[in-house]
Amino acid sequence: MSHRSSSTSTASIAPAESTQSEGPALRTLEDVRNHAALEVAMRAIGSRKTVDGVRMGVSLVLAKADDFDFLKRVAEHIRTELLLVHDFVFALATSGTPIGPNKSNTLMICGSPEHYVQRALLLASAKLIGRVVHSENEGHIWLASIKRISPSGLTAPSTDEVALWDVLHKAARPPMDPLSRPTGSHSAATRLALARAKLERLSPRKAFGELSMPSGSEHLHAPTLLVDIRPQAERERDGMIQSALFIERNDLEWRFDPQSDERLEIADRYDLRIIVIDGEGRASSLAAVALHEIGLLNATDVVGGYRAWIEAGLPVDIARFEEGLEEDLRSEPSVIRILN
Repeated sequence: MSHRSSSTSTASIAPAESTQSEGPALRTLEDVRNHAALEVAMRAIGSRKTVDGVRMGVSLVLAKADDFDFLKRVAEHIRTELLLVHDFVFALATSGTPIGPNKSNTLMICGSPEHYVQRALLLASAKLIGRVVHSENEGHIWLASIKRISPSGLTAPSTDEVALWDVLHKAARPPMDPLSRPTGSHSAATRLALARAKLERLSPRKAFGELSMPSGSEHLHAPTLLVDIRPQAERERDGMIQSALFIERNDLEWRFDPQSDERLEIADRYDLRIIVIDGEGRASSLAAVALHEIGLLNATDVVGGYRAWIEAGLPVDIARFEEGLEEDLRSEPSVIRILN
């Protein structure tokens, strides 16, 4: 009778290689960073625009503020994804809180062919003058440490994002006939017409009527000011309206923007009725629309300017011209309406 051991050999139940699932391989930090770079690249490509056949995009990312390596990875993913695309240029920047001794963020511009990148870096350096701390140029990619890149807001891009879009548009612009008008540009006459389309302009008599209304009039809901934007030399040569505020054109927005540190004391509200006057009524229309753009939607100008005011026989000292004021100037005051 053969003797069989009651104990079973360990080798008889344990295979040489385990049959249990080993599970997914553990991801390293390198894998995570590479995947994050790919996601950023794909988002940038997904939000691209195509201008004159060139694919371009601008993205601000909340990556480590001074991370050259990360943006290099992003650039390589963009180049790989657009391998069959000949013309492209992208700008990506970190907008996290600046760290390190230089307190800087990182800007990367990559593209193909390389001359797009070379044009873009020159334009970007000019726009970011005094803010480029350090840069590396590898031909198809440019990386730079930039002092504080402004992050985008909830409803609007940052000023740096707008600047970078402008850089890419200009860097990718094809050679052009210097005598041909660029697409999207307007003649001076067209700009003036477009500006006036946004205004309810006043004849000199209408303007005088509004300015002559007594304080507290039911027709006036905010202070009304006549603002003369002519240069001082022109005022001294041709004369001036004594009750006007004399503010030259290059100071206008700063003096009336309620958010400006240089504003006039009275410019603490957005419903001011500002009537702009110049020599002939052209620069005044453009200036009034500039005031609209900073929120002063009651601004307008005088048709024909100072010359038309004098030709209409209106006084140059409104404050003293109270007696004998013509009845028609008081009987039909202008209606102030805010335009969007």
